[in-house]
Amino acid sequence: MIHAAIVPILLAAFLSLQTTSPEATQHWDAARRAEEQKHFDVAVREYRVVTELEPTVAAGFVSLGQALMEQRDYGSALVPLKRAIEIDSNLAPAHQLLGYALLAQGYAAEAIPHLARVHEEGALGIAQVETGQFGEAIQNLQAALQKRPNDPDLLYYLGRAAGLLSKQSVDTLLAAYPDSARAHQSMAENYFVLRQMAEAQKEYEQALTMQPDTPHLHLELGQIFAATSRWPQAEEQFRTETSLQPGNAEAAYRLGEALLQQGKAHEARIELQRSDKLQPQMPETLYSLGKASSLEGDSTAAEKAWTSLLSIENHGSLAAQAHFGLANLYRKQGKTAEAAKQMLEYQKLQASGNVQAP
Repeated sequence: MIHAAIVPILLAAFLSLQTTSPEATQHWDAARRAEEQKHFDVAVREYRVVTELEPTVAAGFVSLGQALMEQRDYGSALVPLKRAIEIDSNLAPAHQLLGYALLAQGYAAEAIPHLARVHEEGALGIAQVETGQFGEAIQNLQAALQKRPNDPDLLYYLGRAAGLLSKQSVDTLLAAYPDSARAHQSMAENYFVLRQMAEAQKEYEQALTMQPDTPHLHLELGQIFAATSRWPQAEEQFRTETSLQPGNAEAAYRLGEALLQQGKAHEARIELQRSDKLQPQMPETLYSLGKASSLEGDSTAAEKAWTSLLSIENHGSLAAQAHFGLANLYRKQGKTAEAAKQMLEYQKLQASGNVQAP
């Protein structure tokens, strides 16, 4: 996160000072050449001389601190960077680098005011995660990701902040309202993640006893039954959820899938079409809709659903199953070339791994 652009800015600031001695300028130039050649040990020595010759010029201390940080010597960098701020408290690069160095050394709380001062959102968000300020961290990390999309460090810390904030909220819920429906729902979700289905079912049922009309409870209990292949029970829960939330596309999809698993292709197709209308282009819905259409003998609709899926997702298990379904469909139609092409695509995805058998 150290920006190389800081160095030329400081160089210009340094050279603009008319009180700079020729000897100090020579050492400065030597340090810059050493940095360009990645000889940071030499740069550190030269910058130290600069600070000795010009002890009131903040730029020399900042550059010394930066050279030390290039050597990953963050502890040693703290002294010159703090000295730079003593000389010039408004020098943004000094605050920026000091914030980095403090964070690298584990002094997250001390780093925060320096990083906040220069609006260094990424490092500030990381420091806030380390100090338990999860809400603020999420805001800053999201802002940083707008500028640096797909940065792995930012993505990691954003996920960590969100997870810790969620845990903090759940802990507060369980401590303050341990017998509430939401507390039982939260416990059920934890058991589900741990694949402890019996315990999860018990907690969901307890929550439903207390608040049977709570959104998502029937949906989540239905997923417990679906995960253990108890499709009639899953159907019952998903149907209840769709009656409570007729505009919920996932509930319609889940009901359609439960019906499909029981061989009720016509009923399943109706729910899956409704799900696709509520939230178009969901790959899971498109695959199941294609399967239901195929079982009903509507090859045109099946082909449309599966090709739509492949237009938005061309890898992974669903894509492989769509290729397999199209291969069978074309084979039945006597389109041997198209069938062979689809089967080849299926085999490629299957060979890549992480693809379930259709």
